[in-house]
Amino acid sequence: MDKKTIAIIGAGIGGMALSILLAKNGFDVVVYEKNDKSGGRCSQLLREGHRFDLGATILLMPSIYRTVFESLGLNFDECFELKDLSTIYKLYFGNGEKLTISKDPEVMRPQLERMEPGSFIRFGPYIKKGYSFFCESYKNLLSRNFYNLFEFTTPLNVRMLFRLKVWLRHYTFVKRYFKNENLQQAFTFQNIYVGQSPLKAPALFAMLPGTELTEGALFPIGGMQQITSRLEAEALKVGVRFIFNTTVEKIGVEKGRATQLIFGDGNSSNYDLIVANADLPYVYQNLLPESRTSRGLENRSYSCSAVVFHWGLKKAYPHFAHHSIFLAKDFSKSLDAIFKEHSISKNPSFYVHAPVRTDPLAAPPDQDTISVIVPMGHLDEKKPQDWDALKKQVRTDVLKRLAEEGFADLEENIKFEVCYTPLAWKSIYNVSRGSVFGSIGHTIFQMGYFRPHNRHSRYRNLYFVGGSTNPGNGVPLVLLSAKLTYERILKENLQL
Repeated sequence: MDKKTIAIIGAGIGGMALSILLAKNGFDVVVYEKNDKSGGRCSQLLREGHRFDLGATILLMPSIYRTVFESLGLNFDECFELKDLSTIYKLYFGNGEKLTISKDPEVMRPQLERMEPGSFIRFGPYIKKGYSFFCESYKNLLSRNFYNLFEFTTPLNVRMLFRLKVWLRHYTFVKRYFKNENLQQAFTFQNIYVGQSPLKAPALFAMLPGTELTEGALFPIGGMQQITSRLEAEALKVGVRFIFNTTVEKIGVEKGRATQLIFGDGNSSNYDLIVANADLPYVYQNLLPESRTSRGLENRSYSCSAVVFHWGLKKAYPHFAHHSIFLAKDFSKSLDAIFKEHSISKNPSFYVHAPVRTDPLAAPPDQDTISVIVPMGHLDEKKPQDWDALKKQVRTDVLKRLAEEGFADLEENIKFEVCYTPLAWKSIYNVSRGSVFGSIGHTIFQMGYFRPHNRHSRYRNLYFVGGSTNPGNGVPLVLLSAKLTYERILKENLQL
């Protein structure tokens, strides 16, 4: 009996993990990728001995990685050389204060008490509550497929959602524990990991600081692209075929089924089943016939984007932590500029990744490699932004803030610069609105059953995997989406 054939559009982390699961179950799997390498937004840039992660730079929620890798037949901890960062990140607040975030309570105690007397005793319960949100949401929300609304809205689930405080804003929730504004920022800014505003995100997302301070923040030596490389190697080992530099222009449909992929050169190939690892809104709006769903995606809430500067530096700057966060002087105003105006404020918040602290081979000897990620609004067709002007403004503001924080000669030591704006994210990765953190945002009505489903409602052999479907954005959840989509494919009797 011939194997059933499956095509996966996109060689991102979700697509590759799913390809392994399917190939191990006896499917004939081929992965098409428009770019010349795998990894999607978790790929890497090498230049003049400097190494930059182009997407994720921190490995959070390692328990999810371990679970998914186990389902692939791999021991996650044996696959990589992992460093558990003792200093997770260093925070620079707009008023000049600093805070080093660590899992070590004895590092946290004096800092918190200096900023707000009595806050340390509330710090532990906040982290514990946040981690409990993660554990419960993982068990009952994130790790499940919901096949219909009634499965999602059971009395047990409704009570769970109330326990997870999805009706309460994260920034309101954190005020129950900390009165100091800097501490409120310190334990909510993590919402931007998945493109959310800390001012609007549900309190459920206290699970982000809760998880990183409980399970830790890891870094794989060689960079996050090591995850990509290991998945690709395993996929090749089990027989998955990769075809790079090949653009899928359309998904051919006929009589309620997705029948073929039509490529940019005019050729086509037929498959029994198709999985789109490309951004879900892009697939609906560009690869499929127009439908109510594709039109409805225009009204979804989209996450923010970012402008990213990768700088190869002629000298080392040891005062950078591996992860450094510079928060805006007017935190609320800066968030409104991103999420309401789809732009960016003067004196923005930004993040600096300096991997040489942990991985010396990320730069030549006595030099440095840093990436500056500046969250900003996504592309807005109704009010087009001048990205050249915004890029120049952001660069000036970032360098000014770094100079104020003691890095005064940094600009003169930049050997080269590579910059990505939301336009680049859209062009290179087909991410809708250039929303590099993952296009479909996490709101109350864009989670669980209300998130775009991982199977098309009409073309029932067309599936989705990645950040814009269940369970959500971020590398751990994208890996989990591969496991969920695989389980759904098997449940719906498409196995051999």
